[in-house]
Amino acid sequence: MDFNQGWSKMFNKVAIGGTFNVLHKGHKALLTTAFMIAKSVDIGLASDEFANRFRATQTRKYEDRKQKLIDFIEKFDKKYEIIEIHDSYGIATTDPKVDCIVVCEETLLRAEEINAIRFKKGLNKLVIVVVPIMLADDGKPISGERILNKEIDEDGKLVGSPVS
Repeated sequence: MDFNQGWSKMFNKVAIGGTFNVLHKGHKALLTTAFMIAKSVDIGLASDEFANRFRATQTRKYEDRKQKLIDFIEKFDKKYEIIEIHDSYGIATTDPKVDCIVVCEETLLRAEEINAIRFKKGLNKLVIVVVPIMLADDGKPISGERILNKEIDEDGKLVGSPVS
């Protein structure tokens, strides 16, 4: 589904996953989209071990990342569950109740892999909702690494640039 396209269907259970090391504008767009189209959202949150496996920068502790998520998503007043995940798929390949997955453009291939695995297991394929990558003021993608390097803030504003 194109992010800009209207979506009238309400999904029973939407999956979303990530490290959410620094909760930024891109993460918030993913989460907001998931909660707008779902009755219930399962959020796969990378374990400390899994999150640090492929990263050059140290990842914040699981409990800290989880609390930041809770602080943001409580406003949606919908059912959700945060599930610690230890791989790239989490519950998305095993839970028969999940009917949709929300991803960004850079993780679309992972969602397609998930659907292939689900198909092999005899589970329904998930509707894939793709949210565009959010760009910072300099036209480059917003990322936790760029925020930690103090290039940009969580909203994609260049650090040191005047607030508009």
